[in-house]
Amino acid sequence: MASLQTIGFIYNDRISEAREMASALVERLDLGDRSWQCAATEADEDLTGAKDTDLIISIGGDGTIIRAARVAVPNRIPILGIMTEIEAHEAFDKVPMFLEGDMRVEERCMLQVRTLSDGRGGSNYMSMAGKQKCHALNDVVVGRGAVSRLVSIATYINSAFITEFRADAVIVSTATGSTGYNLSVGGPILWPLADEMVLKPIAPHVGMASAMVLPASSTVDLVVQTDHSATLSVDGYVDADLPAGASVEVQASSRAALFLRANPPIHFFETLTQRLGFGEGASTTRAIQY
Repeated sequence: MASLQTIGFIYNDRISEAREMASALVERLDLGDRSWQCAATEADEDLTGAKDTDLIISIGGDGTIIRAARVAVPNRIPILGIMTEIEAHEAFDKVPMFLEGDMRVEERCMLQVRTLSDGRGGSNYMSMAGKQKCHALNDVVVGRGAVSRLVSIATYINSAFITEFRADAVIVSTATGSTGYNLSVGGPILWPLADEMVLKPIAPHVGMASAMVLPASSTVDLVVQTDHSATLSVDGYVDADLPAGASVEVQASSRAALFLRANPPIHFFETLTQRLGFGEGASTTRAIQY
């Protein structure tokens, strides 16, 4: 505890027990004014006090972790996840151990996404909380918009044309996100510390059905070719409408997410099937637990 001066708590505000646990941990750890609390729906990188924070404890599932990353990642703050790294019923016993013990910090690669001109003289039209680019811990998805019709997405890797997918959507995911949406549509599982990214179409009618594992140096451009709008989703919480002709650029981010871990990296393999919901001791939690 000596080296941790300020600890922030970001909780799932749809679960009353999560907020209660945050307050209880502040009291149990005797943090006093060396802590702050924030609802996940209000978490943002400009959060007051974030820059002086040494650790963020996330109380909730994957969605809460993603929102906690909005605060933690730009400020290089490690995250400890309750309900992801440790179970809720273990929190009061294990959180002090994490803070006092010699735990490792695990670094996860992220993606950067930005939209380009629509080819008709338009400027950047993306409305992502007022920002022209975003960073993704899990995935970037370009897919169908309000109109329930397939989208045609011309796909380029390092400016080389690959194919035009006619599909429900196309996903670009990180290693962390490979066990999320990507996996549910048949994509491969990547070692969580890998820096590669996965390109995977969803229900393609035209174009390759297989996923591609791309090196971190890749730049993926997804261009909407249909005459109706599409949707861009970043980590499932940032959404933007894409007009016909829109181009979305995805590449490795200069940012990384830091997670506080108690178990060695091999724990990922030891618990993989249980974490994905099958096998002995199966759990329903996914993706960023490891």
